[in-house]
Amino acid sequence: MDATFRKTMTSVTDLLFPVSKAARDPQQHQMLKTGNEYVTNLPLQMLIYFNVFFSPLWFITSIVMLEAKFNNLSELYQIVLISVYIVYTLIEIVRLYLGFVGNLMERVPELAGFWLLTILLQFPLILLLVINDGAILLPLERAVHIVKALFVFSEVIVGYLAIRVMVNYQVTKYHLQQFTDLEQLDDGYWPESRYTA
Repeated sequence: MDATFRKTMTSVTDLLFPVSKAARDPQQHQMLKTGNEYVTNLPLQMLIYFNVFFSPLWFITSIVMLEAKFNNLSELYQIVLISVYIVYTLIEIVRLYLGFVGNLMERVPELAGFWLLTILLQFPLILLLVINDGAILLPLERAVHIVKALFVFSEVIVGYLAIRVMVNYQVTKYHLQQFTDLEQLDDGYWPESRYTA
């Protein structure tokens, strides 16, 4: 029972938090070269981590507050708020996953997708929820939206810095890889070596 439970938990964990193929192989993991540097951003990872735990609380609180004030809203605001909450929640799931994978696995496309979803969709939507007084904001709802807006604003700034550092590191690594490829070429390839030997 214990072995099957451990195997099940390992497969669920691997599904939720993917690990690179190199890290799964213990022999390859032991053969890490010196000089390799991790460029994952700890502040961004902490923001994403805490946002993952805060998002369900935010969603439940927002839905309860929407239910409490639903009859007092105009028909336009009823439709707009339902649409905003649905879109925001669906995008939030994808956005946090992309940020988690992009940052931990040092993948620039996923991290860039996370940052673009954050700045183009999530930030305007949360500002709409915080600033719009026509939606009859209740005090608890305003407090929860302000905390969520602080998360999103912080992720915009820290995400930009993380992408910049990661892109610079990968460009430098690419250029240095060209030099190591030149060293591995056969000496007979270069015409000058035929005449000097």
